Amino acid sequence: MALPLAALRVLLGGFFALTGAAKLSEQLSPPTSERMKALFVQFAEVFPLKVFCYQPDPESYQAAVGWLELLAGLLLVLGPPVLQDISNLLLTLLMMGALFTLVSLKESLNTCIPAIVCLGLLLLLDICQALVQTKQVVRATRKTPGAFKEPWE
Repeated sequence: MALPLAALRVLLGGFFALTGAAKLSEQLSPPTSERMKALFVQFAEVFPLKVFCYQPDPESYQAAVGWLELLAGLLLVLGPPVLQDISNLLLTLLMMGALFTLVSLKESLNTCIPAIVCLGLLLLLDICQALVQTKQVVRATRKTPGAFKEPWE
């Protein structure tokens, strides 16, 4: 179970690190960079905190999302377990925001599928890691002599 989880973690982390780098660098693909700038103008218009009178600058919004994806992706691959869990949580929240944004813009299902798949894989990774950690705790407790005594002993 550990090897498939590690592979999924590396795959997701690498994917997010690359997409974050693409949002931050115009040199990787100039046409993609121009499309990203136009998309983030739309994304800023339906930003979830707009209800509280906060609407981000599209360029700053793109940079913030890019840095979050890049750093969280790298931590998901290379970080210690605690930072992997935190980066998984941050990326999950980011994907929930992405889905909210796409639904608010009334995008087609085909446009939403990548965000849905990424969110599903992040949740799967989180659930599987929680199950593995729970199993390890249960095994450690069972193996510890004297850890559990019956009340009549």
